[in-house]
Amino acid sequence: MRILLAEDDRGSRSRLREVLEEWGYSVIVAATGEDALKELEREGGPRLAVLDWLMPGLEGIEVCKRVRKAKLRPYVYLMLLTQKGGQDDVIAGLNAGADDYLVKPINPAELYGRLKAGRRIIEVQAELLRMREELKRQALFDPVTRTLNRRGGFVALRREVQRSSRHKTSIAVVLADLDEFKAINDEYGHLAGDEVLREAAGRMGQVIRPYDVISRYGGEEFLIVLPGCNEDFAVKIIERCRERLAAEPVKFEDYKIPLTASFGVCSSPPRDGLLPEDLVAAADAALYRAKRSGRNRVEVAAPPAPQADTTI
Repeated sequence: MRILLAEDDRGSRSRLREVLEEWGYSVIVAATGEDALKELEREGGPRLAVLDWLMPGLEGIEVCKRVRKAKLRPYVYLMLLTQKGGQDDVIAGLNAGADDYLVKPINPAELYGRLKAGRRIIEVQAELLRMREELKRQALFDPVTRTLNRRGGFVALRREVQRSSRHKTSIAVVLADLDEFKAINDEYGHLAGDEVLREAAGRMGQVIRPYDVISRYGGEEFLIVLPGCNEDFAVKIIERCRERLAAEPVKFEDYKIPLTASFGVCSSPPRDGLLPEDLVAAADAALYRAKRSGRNRVEVAAPPAPQADTTI
């Protein structure tokens, strides 16, 4: 683990660095508080720091205050070294944001133990961050198709609608529904149905552009967001998706399962006040027409009408 050692006295700094390196730390040294703060605020900076309280310019206690004010992530564990051993000094150091406090002259065994405790705290905090990121990922992704789920799809849709308005570009929204999916589950089983969902998502993902978004909207429905697409271009992309799905059956065990889908497309030019829900509702109406007209087809909806201005 990398560790920052901030100490203005050259002799003390040299002795401490030697000890820390013997313990296996990769030591970054700083002779002033300003240099220490710069290292800690650097992207990918050390997450463990030993700071002398008394340094020219920015003192160690002020470095602690600024690090905590900056709310650096991931967390930085800060230890103050000082000759001030009074209770008020200890309280002042901890209130400034220091995690630990060691009075000079330093007992190497005590320093070793305190740093080991600091490392455990950093590791626990890192694990908590990993767990939080995994929970966030699970909240936005569908475990069957490995695409975004309904919530993740709407997050992406709102972002792209805002971008459409900001950059004055069109946006298209598509709802896709796998045809006769209930019959697939009934005839081949739910494991086969899951494989069909995965294969459908994969095939459509091969056709759409890298920056387009596909999400499982629910059941056998998918939401596709096509940034920068007018109606003609969107229909061309989705026709290729339709053809790719129907090109060959899905292989599952000894079965070859036919696969087709129906699509509803709605494209809108850029405008302020465009609501993602209106785009989805229009695409859903077009999808309904596609299903009612025989399935395995693409239907297009008119863009949502602008909201009426009710201001006086």
